[in-house]
Amino acid sequence: MPRSDGRRNDQIRSVTLSPDYVIYPEGSVLITAGKTKVLCNVTIEEEVPAWKKESRLSSGWVTAEYAMLPRSTHTRSRRETHGLGGRTQEIRRLIGRSLRAAVNLEKLGPRTCIIDCDVIQADGGTRTAAITGGYVALALALQALIKRGDVSPEVFASPVAAISVGMLNGHPLLDLCYAEDASVDVDVNVVMNADGEFIEIQGTAEGAAFNRKALDIMLDFAVRGIEELLHIQQKILWP
Repeated sequence: MPRSDGRRNDQIRSVTLSPDYVIYPEGSVLITAGKTKVLCNVTIEEEVPAWKKESRLSSGWVTAEYAMLPRSTHTRSRRETHGLGGRTQEIRRLIGRSLRAAVNLEKLGPRTCIIDCDVIQADGGTRTAAITGGYVALALALQALIKRGDVSPEVFASPVAAISVGMLNGHPLLDLCYAEDASVDVDVNVVMNADGEFIEIQGTAEGAAFNRKALDIMLDFAVRGIEELLHIQQKILWP
């Protein structure tokens, strides 16, 4: 079926990863996926959360924060100054879970990696772009630790990327832009690693229930899209 930007149903948007976009963080990447832009900055702190100290665990921790700038969308959204909304909390937890899967926390040692993901411009797929770009920013920060001899190369587990997929009038669509995301019957976000393992699948029947066959088709689309994203990541991190 024709898409607003002329892409094939199984085609991802144009993706650009700009490393070292901000000079101060330990790792920084601006990811652009179509018209969506997310700035991912990593801070490494030489301590772990209080609950890990109390449990006397020697492993490190990876966590994430997520926010949308007020005019990243068509109309201004209010800053979340009086507590986080449910959507924001859900997304930051998703990003944290996804990126923890990319790190050997035992090898990280007693330090915390904080990934701040700020949406500069939103046109669908902000959470999946944050995961894909956030992994690269995190990897850049860890590469610097390895270079200094602070951690072993074994701190890396399998690279991680994410993408959205949906069904519209019975047709699968990969990497949804906002207009598609707002109109699809089914909306699914998929997180995978380079070993071909699923980390998270979030699927919702927005307009109509879906069967196992439709889910399999959407997952096949997502796998191919994530493979492309992993390749783009690799060209930045290990050229």
